[in-house]
Amino acid sequence: MTKGRSRLARRVTLKDKHIVTRMMDLASGLPDVIKLGRGDPDLDTPQHIVRAGQEALASGATHYTHPLGLPELRQAIAENIAEHGGARYAPEDIVVTPGGQQAMFIIALGLLDPGDELLMPCPGYNPYLQAAELTEATLVNIRMTRATNFTLTAELVREHVTPRSKVLTLINPGNPTGTVIPPDEVARICEVAREHDLIVVSDEIYARITYDGATVQPVAALPGMRERTFTLSGVSKAYAMTGWRVGYFAGPPDLMPALAEIHHALAISTSAVGQHAALAALTGPQECVEEMRVTYDERRRALCEGLTEMGVPFAEPQGAFYVYAKVAETGVGATEFCERLLAEGRVMIFPGKIYGDYTDDYARLSLTQSVPRIQEALGRMAKVVEAIRQERSVA
Repeated sequence: MTKGRSRLARRVTLKDKHIVTRMMDLASGLPDVIKLGRGDPDLDTPQHIVRAGQEALASGATHYTHPLGLPELRQAIAENIAEHGGARYAPEDIVVTPGGQQAMFIIALGLLDPGDELLMPCPGYNPYLQAAELTEATLVNIRMTRATNFTLTAELVREHVTPRSKVLTLINPGNPTGTVIPPDEVARICEVAREHDLIVVSDEIYARITYDGATVQPVAALPGMRERTFTLSGVSKAYAMTGWRVGYFAGPPDLMPALAEIHHALAISTSAVGQHAALAALTGPQECVEEMRVTYDERRRALCEGLTEMGVPFAEPQGAFYVYAKVAETGVGATEFCERLLAEGRVMIFPGKIYGDYTDDYARLSLTQSVPRIQEALGRMAKVVEAIRQERSVA
């Protein structure tokens, strides 16, 4: 090897530990850290789903499945999508993946060439940024603000479209913002997509978790969108199954065979036991989804009330299990605030810069602790906020 030559490919821009990894390393050395950072439900997978996985293992579900996924699971996914207002898909138009995140990378690898533009709401879920990086596509950040409650609008999309634009990502409900794009605005965004021949990746993994009557409009069900939309989802969030690693994507019939082969090359197939558990999730009792949604709503109200009392504004959380708060109102940037909150208050939240926040003003707080633990976290946070404000007033 030539001296001084990088051993990493040029496409890899993050050379050192990610801030999330650094914070988790720090948290591991502290006592009683309240973790409000990761998007991993603290609630357990419902027992009927766990039993289905156990029974599948006992019955020999320890081998490869069909590369696209168990036929009965793909049929259940197709029925579930239609039942919740989505497009009608055939089982062969669906690929089951080891989590929704891998589905996203497969779609990126299958669609994006170097120089193609991926239009991305900003702030937005950070692995989409990595997908653009690894495909050597051009990431176009569409900056959102509290003026639209951090939701994407057709006008914002239109302002960023160029002749090289190819793929538009919609994350609805939003991550990290927890906001929901109004259905009529989704329809207007789709008009722009049709006008400029954009492919839309509609990330609907949080669609079952909404509040105060908010509804999610499935993109592929709208006129002229079935043939240009990839619907991405999974069982991780609605059923508290993050560790089972089962996601899926559904898309246009003419594109799915090629993308299915990318999945086949990367994973061969998704975990057999996970697929059987996912089948039980989609076809079994659904009361558990509503029970968990109500639990998150109680936590949302407690967290928002505490932030309001502290004078920390936030985007109105209408879905998912996140609150996107402007912690820079305390007097320091969000990254510094998150680091101090962890070190001094033993509460872990993640700065918005992870998700493309261009101001370093916001942080994402997750509803992944019980109400008493959230209230304890708010008490600790209030002490750190007060200390920062006192320091700023003295300075």
